Parts: sequence; structure tokens; C-alpha cells
Amino acid sequence: MKQALLAGCGLGVSLLCSAGLVLAAEVAPKNFGLDVKITGESQDDRDLGTASGGTLNDIGIDLRPWAFGQWGNWSAYTMAQAVAATDTIDTDTVNNGADQNNTREADDSYLALREFWVDYQGITAYPGEHLRLGRQRLREDSGQWMDTNIEALNWTFETTLLRTHIGAAQRFSDYRTDFDDLAPEDEDRSHVFADISTQWTPNNWVGLRVHHSEDSGSLPDPGEQVDTLDKTNTGSLTWVGLEANGDGYNYRSTMPLNYWASATWLTGDRENLTSEIDPVGDRIATGHTSGDVNAWAADLGLRWNIDESWRVGAAAARGDGGGHDQENQYQQTGLESNRSNFTGTRSRVHRFGEAFRGELSNLQTATLFGSWQMREDYDASLVYHRFWRVDDEQQTGDDGIVNAALVDGEKDLGQEVDLVMTKYFKQGLLPASMVDWVDEPSALIRLRLGVFFPGDAYANDTDSSMHRAFIDFVWKI
Repeated sequence: MKQALLAGCGLGVSLLCSAGLVLAAEVAPKNFGLDVKITGESQDDRDLGTASGGTLNDIGIDLRPWAFGQWGNWSAYTMAQAVAATDTIDTDTVNNGADQNNTREADDSYLALREFWVDYQGITAYPGEHLRLGRQRLREDSGQWMDTNIEALNWTFETTLLRTHIGAAQRFSDYRTDFDDLAPEDEDRSHVFADISTQWTPNNWVGLRVHHSEDSGSLPDPGEQVDTLDKTNTGSLTWVGLEANGDGYNYRSTMPLNYWASATWLTGDRENLTSEIDPVGDRIATGHTSGDVNAWAADLGLRWNIDESWRVGAAAARGDGGGHDQENQYQQTGLESNRSNFTGTRSRVHRFGEAFRGELSNLQTATLFGSWQMREDYDASLVYHRFWRVDDEQQTGDDGIVNAALVDGEKDLGQEVDLVMTKYFKQGLLPASMVDWVDEPSALIRLRLGVFFPGDAYANDTDSSMHRAFIDFVWKI
């Protein structure tokens, strides 16, 4: 892994140097800084009392030095990371390829490279067009398709009436000193994607989105012991989505009503590993099942902006589950964070619960929320979720935090209440040229609290609740 990190550092330096050599005669502006993030996490307990561990009460510091340069149509950016904590805590809300269940045994402290890329803005005369190469942040508004740092080539074209993106991505390394291997779902998996949307009336957009992933990895052979780093499924999958959006993720919207609606079809073929537990407790591969995939997912939401400060809304989402050989089991792209501004505030909130953190796979959910914001200084969101399985004989997606077995024949997964509160201060600490590249152009203090109450789909001997709470202090120097 250290070799991979050194290689990543070399690549980052090379990318920065190449941008400078192209236009060496021009003088690059000096833009650099340091993001400081201190995070406290409390968790109790993700196993719902069915196993030891699963509880945290710890603190960590996350330092992110960055540098940005621009030379005419060329620009380059790099961000490193140094994390030190009293235990393995979650200091990041972005999907960086790190697995939620910590199967790779992340260290409490590590060094990493988050981003390194070069960008060219000059293929067309439009100011919203650019081509970017390197490890970069890929994100769309809902966070349900992409919100991740990954090696990619991505072309963006954005005007007042038209937006489109075309790109390809593959994770080759996590560029962290504590990981020697990729997460199983990222190994040997490539992505290509494209989307186009148009503004048919002011602040109302309709669009089409396509994403294809090709997993060329292999599954363990029958009789082999299954390791935590072994793949459990492979395949060739394509997502096709239709979207309509009326400032649904725009927290600055002045429309009285905001909405979002999406419907996504998943097709392709998938090969799944079958296994069993032997008498000594090891998981042994017994074979593979394969078949076509034909599944759907939808997400709908409506938000009423009562005045400049207060908002209320409701939402519902459903991802298919079940079918013969799981042919109707929907899954997300693997690049998602499921975080967005759906409550109408600057703070991004997890669409499926800050504690539960579900994946839209064999899952349906109903959501109610209210939010408040005061100028650019404060915001708060209070969210209620109710979760069910679609197929009561199948598991839900892999992204969830809760690590407890489900009971066949029961659909009720439970309910959750979330509270996210933020105080912003010291606006404008970053150069104007950097505002588009970062999440928060300010310093802040943020509380993220989720309390999950398990339903009948969990065994009777599980805990009656679990919580996750974070306090983040962020300062951009």
C-alpha cells in the first residue's frame, strides 16, 4: 500500500507539473490552504446487542492540505489527508471506497491522497465546459448515483438551459497508508456514465441518466473458504434513469414548492456466490448462481417553503428486492453516498437515515421532514423515516450500518429520527476560484444525530434502539 501511496503522490505531482509545463510562460496564482476538521463520534451499538463491540465514543482530527493552480484554460488541484483518532471513527461523509463494515481493518490514524487532477476548460467557448482527468470528486445532486473521490476522466458541459456529463471511472487504489487492498466491490470494477438534462421552464429540469458498471472479478470456487475480501457477486449492470426536478436540492430556492422525482431501471446480468458455514465456523463457498437482472427504483419528494426560514416536506423511495436468483434485487452503483440537500438546507442529510444509512436495495421508505435556516448563519433539519423490506425473505443492501441478522417473513425494518444542526461563521475564507471545488465555503460547527428503532424484521433479543451522533468542527485556513 505504501508503494501505491508513493505512486499516487508521484502521479499527483506529475499531474500538477504537466499542467504547468503546458503553459510555463504564464504565472500561476498561488492558491493553497489547510482544512482542519475535528470530529467526535458516539455510536451504540451497530450490532443491536447481538455481538461484542459496535460501540464508539471517540474523537479524531482530520487535516487536509490542498493546492490549486490555474494557468489560462488549464488548472490543477491536489488534496492530501492526515487523520489521527482515538479509535476508528468516520470523519468523512463522502464515499471514498472505504467499506462501511471495516472488513479491511482501517487504522485509527493514516495518511491519504484524496484528490489530484488536471482540468482543461477550452474545448468549447462556453464557460461551463471543462474536461478533468485524475482522482476527483464525482457528484450529482441526489447523491444516489455518485458522490465519491475516484480516478476518472469526466467531461462537463453546463449552460443555463442544458447540462450534460460524460465520463469513465475506475478505482485503482484508496491511496491510504492503512489499506493494501481495495474493498471487494471496487476490485476489477469499471464505470462509464452519461447524463443530459434541460431546463424546460425556470428552475424546472427534466433529464436522462445512464450508468454502466463492468465487474470482471472472480468468485471463490466451490469448497474454498470465503475471506472477508472475497467478492460475493460480479456482473455487467446498466442503470437507466429518468429525472424531474424543481429545485428539489437547491437550498437557495425561492419557489413556494420544490420537488424531485426519479425512476431508474436496472438491467444486465449478475453472478452471486452461495456459501455455508462449516462445523468450525468458517464460511465455505458452495457454488455460484447467475441470471439476468430486471429491477426498478424510484424516489419522490415534495417540499413546501413556508417562508424564507421554514420548510416542511415528505418523500418516499423504493428499491426492488427478491426474485428468482435475486433477478429483481435492485442495487445502487457503488459510488453513492445518498447524501443531499433534500431538506432545503445547506447541510447535506443522509436520504436513508443518519444511523440506519440504508442502501436502496430491497428497501422502501417513507420520510417526513421539517427544516429551518437563518440567513447564511444557521440551519437545522428534523427528519423522520420509516423503513420496510420489499421482499421479506431477502437481505437489504450492503451499505447499511446496522449489523444484525434479519428474520424471514417480516418486512418491518424499523424507524428513525434524525437531527442535523449547523452554525456557519467566517464566510469567504477561500479564494473565489476554489468555491466550486469544495463542499463548505466557510467554517462551521455541525451536529448529526440519528436514533434508529429496529422493527419486527430483527430478532426479539436485539436492542430496542441504536444511535449514531457526530459533532464536526471545520475550519478552512
